[in-house]
Amino acid sequence: MTVYAVYGATGHTGRLVTAELLARGGDVIVSGRDPDALAALGQARVMPAGVDDPRALRALAEAADVLIHCAGPFTTTGLPVATAAVEGGCHYVDHAVEVHHVKRLFDTFPERAQRAGVTMLPSVSFYGGLGDLLAGAVARDVPEIDRITVAYAVTNWMMTHGAVETARLLFADTDRIGYSDGQQQYGFVEPRQAIFAFPPPVGPRPMIAPVPFPEAVTVPRHTHSKAVEAQLTAATFAEDQAFTSEQVDSETRAASEFTITAQVLAASGSATGNLRGRDLWRAGALASVEAAIRLAEGTAKSGVASPAEAFDATEFLNTLAEHGAFTLELPEKA
Repeated sequence: MTVYAVYGATGHTGRLVTAELLARGGDVIVSGRDPDALAALGQARVMPAGVDDPRALRALAEAADVLIHCAGPFTTTGLPVATAAVEGGCHYVDHAVEVHHVKRLFDTFPERAQRAGVTMLPSVSFYGGLGDLLAGAVARDVPEIDRITVAYAVTNWMMTHGAVETARLLFADTDRIGYSDGQQQYGFVEPRQAIFAFPPPVGPRPMIAPVPFPEAVTVPRHTHSKAVEAQLTAATFAEDQAFTSEQVDSETRAASEFTITAQVLAASGSATGNLRGRDLWRAGALASVEAAIRLAEGTAKSGVASPAEAFDATEFLNTLAEHGAFTLELPEKA
């Protein structure tokens, strides 16, 4: 039986991932820094490991076939856990939204992962991962793309402590990574005022543009676009509960609603696709679990890849839709 390790299993995302793996009959090891909190989860083996304990992390990776890393901020936790996974010969999936962590894995781990015969998939989550998949599905077979925009409309988002810390780090970072003129761009980018026209009933919304999400690194790897940008509704962070809901229960936290639209502009015309759903946390958890199961089945090449590189994006999204992550709308040719 395939063994899945969930690192950061006591957090909100980690609990959702663990529950989904168990529901699908997986053999699960839960891990993190607090052994008592891990033991209280029940139903899974416990292997405590702090991010500052490489031996314990290595032992965790050696005990598992696939490791799903759910404990951000990944600027701090990403490298130690990813290193342990590749050294332990274990496939790796994470929930990172931090673009510098994602790029670091692409820059420094491909050869190591190939030698180990493992696949590493960063940013298989709601932000970043679903955008990468949707962009890949919509852009498929579209030649000479001028621009890809991945736009997120999110309401009633109740951030966890880890999400709050990640958001603060992301928006304080002046060393941004973007993609324009057919190449990666580096340096501070002043956010501009933008309006993005989502499909009804959301409609046109003021946006933070760009937001420093991983699409600027992941999407150009599998599309031929001159520019890639992620945007987020400005109202998302203006809502009262966004930064003040760290202690709410899981049922309350599940009340978020979202629309993700990928817009592809080309000389030959435009194409768009949409994901619509409720509970962005669950959607992200389902994405990482589905990726982990496919890695265990050996359906991806070794190395480092984005979700849409590793898997057929349209088929993957359809599978998530069947599991109730969202409803999916794609152009006919996708």
